[in-house]
Amino acid sequence: MTRSKAVVADVRPALTRQRALEVAVALADADGLASLTMRRLAQELAVEAMSLYHHVANKSDILDGMIDVVFAEMVLPPTDLGWKAALRVRGHSVRAALTRHPWAVAVIESRTMPGMATLRHHDAVLGCLRGGGFSIPLTAHAYSVLDAYIFGFVYQEIQLPFDTTGETQEVTGAILDAMPLAEFPHLAELAMEHVMKPGYSYSDEFDFGLDLVLDGLESALTAEKRRR
Repeated sequence: MTRSKAVVADVRPALTRQRALEVAVALADADGLASLTMRRLAQELAVEAMSLYHHVANKSDILDGMIDVVFAEMVLPPTDLGWKAALRVRGHSVRAALTRHPWAVAVIESRTMPGMATLRHHDAVLGCLRGGGFSIPLTAHAYSVLDAYIFGFVYQEIQLPFDTTGETQEVTGAILDAMPLAEFPHLAELAMEHVMKPGYSYSDEFDFGLDLVLDGLESALTAEKRRR
């Protein structure tokens, strides 16, 4: 029996900062960020709570590291594409990462101690814009409006009370049934002529908005070059 316990102990993954952060992310994904405590994390890692402090300073340090894990999942703008195509790829990747980790969208920009993956991501996006001919001020404007759209869309998307087309139609139908249609003709029109149509998915709106932002940035870049 003693020998068997020793074997189990030998194969247990070593406690590292990266492993602690990955388990913390998994916990937040499963049960929400509010469920994450040092005690709960230690239990999931099968270690004493005090052992964690050899690898993370405190809860704030864990949050910083978790955000860095999320940023590490985001694709950097490909350097073999033009800035517009590269930022489209990046935009879809950011949305996918934030959707996988819905707790992150509310806190991702609130951290003050960014990790290496976070810094690398920001630097790559800035480099993509600068390489595309954006001035420093226009680069700042572009990055701001891009992430305002992407983060805002994801935040809205994860708050919706439906996921599938069937659920969308069910929820919309219930709203229509309870709504005096004559008082809200435009809402009724949109619901019946667009949302309730077969195949409608709110997630498809993302591409339209992203392209609209990128087209607007392209126009701003063209106007800036003319002024120069």
